[in-house]
Amino acid sequence: MEMKEALMMQGARTIMDNCVSLRAGETVLIVTDMVQEKIAKVLSAAAVERGAEVIVSIMKPRKRAGEEPPKIIAESMKHADVVLIPVSYSVTHTFAVKEAAESGARLLVLTDFTEEMLISGGIEADFRSIKPICKGVADAFTKGSKVHVTTPGGTDLWLDITGRRGNALYCVVEPGEFSTIPTVEANSSPVEGSANGRIVADASIPYLGIGVLDEPVVVDVKDGFITDIRGGRQAEVLKRDLASHNDPNCYNIAELGVGLNPKCRLCGIMLEDEGVISTAHIGIGTSITLGGVVKAPTHYDLLMWNPRIEVDGRVIVDGNEIFI
Repeated sequence: MEMKEALMMQGARTIMDNCVSLRAGETVLIVTDMVQEKIAKVLSAAAVERGAEVIVSIMKPRKRAGEEPPKIIAESMKHADVVLIPVSYSVTHTFAVKEAAESGARLLVLTDFTEEMLISGGIEADFRSIKPICKGVADAFTKGSKVHVTTPGGTDLWLDITGRRGNALYCVVEPGEFSTIPTVEANSSPVEGSANGRIVADASIPYLGIGVLDEPVVVDVKDGFITDIRGGRQAEVLKRDLASHNDPNCYNIAELGVGLNPKCRLCGIMLEDEGVISTAHIGIGTSITLGGVVKAPTHYDLLMWNPRIEVDGRVIVDGNEIFI
């Protein structure tokens, strides 16, 4: 085994032991594509070390985030104990993931994973020690109703989360749960039609090749939908892509998320960026796996620095400080 692969195995073993608690004799389905085969190979080796029955399903790369896997793979996901998904484009917000979780699988999604992400960065976090903080923020969302998000960069957004669950994604899954990795985040899907105000993304939009932002992307929101997008070159990329799908649900305000992984760093890769401390993100498009009811062709996240988040008038996040 070459040196880099040996280092990658350390991260893969963390996933098996700490994230999915893999046991000998369990069935592990690894869903991947041709771009992510090396990541899949290392995950397979770590799972075999632990006595698992490993099946690898390779599909052609999805064309966009949120595109469903082939039906034969989606059906197989329902029958595995553990499903690991290293893919180029996110399938987190798909019926396949939702239904596999409902069938009792333990799922981890590793979107756009690089070899380095198995070696350093967010993967080095102590996920179980972050759990109480992550669950605390998620619980505040579950119990809350009116949310106000502001940032020094200009975000001023009101949301209603009445009756919506808070989701704690801290990279550790039990049967019937999914998480992404290495991002650690608490999120909630607002009531459809409730979001109003302005989003100013000034950290990153880790999709469509946009990545870390050169200048802010300003997004106006009315009655739960985006009404205008402006900024520079990167704003135009987002604007053109959303228009190309010819589906109004792409403009739906789907999520409010808070980054909670102290080891993540902003680099333009979705699952590192979304976990960065002192960031929040607004997800747009599909919301079905988060507690919402909207299915769109896409789900993108707009990240902003130093959020102040109030739930029913109580501050729960202020920059890098969490109050739970």
